[in-house]
Amino acid sequence: MIRIITGLIFLLLTNDYCFGQNNVRLVIKSSPPYQPSNSEIYLAGTCNGWNPNDKIFRFSKNDSGLYFLDMKLFKGSYEFKLTGGDWNKVECTAKGVDIPNRKIEIDADTVISVNVEGWKDHFTNGSIKPKSTAGKNVHILDSAFWIPQLHRKRRIWIYLPDGYATSKLKYPVLYMQDGQNIFDDATSYSGEWGVDECLDTMIKKCIVVAIDNGLDKRLNEYCPYDFSLTGIAATYSSNKGEGNQYLDFLVKTLKPLIDKKYRTLRDKKHTFIAGSSMGGLISMYALLKYPDIFGAAGVFSPAFWVGPKIFDDILKKGNKVHSRIYFYAGGEESKTMVPDMIKAENEIKQVSKPVDNFVSVIDSNAKHNETAWRKQFPGFYLWLMDKKSYAIK
Repeated sequence: MIRIITGLIFLLLTNDYCFGQNNVRLVIKSSPPYQPSNSEIYLAGTCNGWNPNDKIFRFSKNDSGLYFLDMKLFKGSYEFKLTGGDWNKVECTAKGVDIPNRKIEIDADTVISVNVEGWKDHFTNGSIKPKSTAGKNVHILDSAFWIPQLHRKRRIWIYLPDGYATSKLKYPVLYMQDGQNIFDDATSYSGEWGVDECLDTMIKKCIVVAIDNGLDKRLNEYCPYDFSLTGIAATYSSNKGEGNQYLDFLVKTLKPLIDKKYRTLRDKKHTFIAGSSMGGLISMYALLKYPDIFGAAGVFSPAFWVGPKIFDDILKKGNKVHSRIYFYAGGEESKTMVPDMIKAENEIKQVSKPVDNFVSVIDSNAKHNETAWRKQFPGFYLWLMDKKSYAIK
């Protein structure tokens, strides 16, 4: 009997983590006679951190010459685009115009057919770059900033308020994750937040520093714990959490440079951090790891399900957090998104005072994407600057 039970448990544990995953086949039913220059096609989307050349999500060809991709996905909503291995080879219209993210809803095993009208590199031939939407106050601090804690490089953006060059004022600083998506639609892989356009209209000004993610290292860098995922975990070469090293980089390498090079208000009261999804997870953890550095955090659609140990750390370390937190989640994200966010808020309220430091906003119709976060950012920024609660519906 023991052997039978043990055998059943083994089968359950080895059968694709059993229940909950669905077999999904994506078929490219039609496409132009030309293909991306390398003739390889990939899926990049919310299921793999928008990695444009993820070998796990590379299409194969069947005997009829059709491209297909087999995946295992949990029930839920996903957004994606097809690429030829990088964003200069992303799918587009037959006239070379960018298309919106594709959206699918998975609730069972299914086969999905898509039609591709064109590939971007056919129109640009790699020589024409997409038009930048970044405003005049946005600058590249460094296109390959060395991160000694992680032994890799990242592009760093900085927004300097109007009048910075001619004034002697000092400014608060907001550090944001997923820098590709903060200011510029041309570098974004799923839409931009429009942070520069928002701040240009605000009376109270702030410096914003945005750090690019590494796409294939995004989960690692933004998770402070070793993680174990099904389905999308195979995308990553390692399930090693590097969030602690990443935050050490922000606090011990990047912040000192920003404070030295620019006129900043260096104290905790004027140092903020924000991000969405995995960026929301690491922003929450930043307050626990460095409670004396960050005075407020914007925790947008936090991916607490990737690092559930965050709840234990909130109870253990939250008593040292005397910072403000802006929680946000959309009602049309995953089934656990809103409950997990509420759980985190309730836990921090149990151990940290005063409780009016924390505010939560739920947009019942919002999904997990940059469009939703762009919509909510102005409300967050107003709250950040004058401590009032602003919910944008």
